[in-house]
Amino acid sequence: MTSAIILTYNEENILDQCLSALNFVDQIIVFDSFSTDNTLEIAKKHDAKIIQRTFDNYAAQRNAALESISKDYDWILMVDADEIITEPLKNEITEATHANNDITMYRVRRKDMFQDKWIKQSSGYPTWFPRLFKNGCVTVEREINEEYNTTGAEGVLQEHLIHYPFNKGLTWWFDKHNKYSEMEAQKMLQEVNDKLVLSDLFSNDPVLKRKTQKRLSYKLPFRPLFVFTAFYILKLGFLNGKAGYTFCKLRYMYETMIDIKFKEFKRQQRKALKQA
Repeated sequence: MTSAIILTYNEENILDQCLSALNFVDQIIVFDSFSTDNTLEIAKKHDAKIIQRTFDNYAAQRNAALESISKDYDWILMVDADEIITEPLKNEITEATHANNDITMYRVRRKDMFQDKWIKQSSGYPTWFPRLFKNGCVTVEREINEEYNTTGAEGVLQEHLIHYPFNKGLTWWFDKHNKYSEMEAQKMLQEVNDKLVLSDLFSNDPVLKRKTQKRLSYKLPFRPLFVFTAFYILKLGFLNGKAGYTFCKLRYMYETMIDIKFKEFKRQQRKALKQA
């Protein structure tokens, strides 16, 4: 049996569509951070089990959600509230959960939507996200931009999630990434001096590869401009028209916020050391 779990906080704009696409699983759990809109009413309409926990960070929230699943369920499908499962992906998930192999975690690609179009190139497609887990075999690390570890083998599913990261509007996106950038800057301060092994950039382990890419990016001068250039020019984001250009500018602004906050945290750290 398969249980789906969705982390929520004020997701009334898109949750109905997300939950409707989960009509093929045996259980739906809405793991909520005390929403104040109609999120819980929508969840009840879909007969979802509701569990509420105060949000502290993404890794802790996801681990708590994973631990809430009864051992009666063999598989866990964890999707975000702004991700919609397509019919072909439903079929592929069903096949994967009935397969006889050693795979305990499957990764899925998603199509990021912005201004009513798939911004394929400017979003850095393809990126693989862990979404389907053998119950009891996966843990989550890192408070933001999480890293998933599994006790068994990893696999990939070929079909896609449809991702609507702007379903709450641009103002909400800016508010969210203002918080994200502070968390990322704090992690950057902790990780910037970690050992960098360049050969890990070519590792077959996606977790190790992503860690190394992130460590390397910390050391780049003019990092936000490099990120914009990489996505808009090298990854051909210009092919996505105005939507692609705007998205790449948003990414540039986000990386700039991280850099500014990182430098301020570092300045405060040096100041505290001098005063100690």
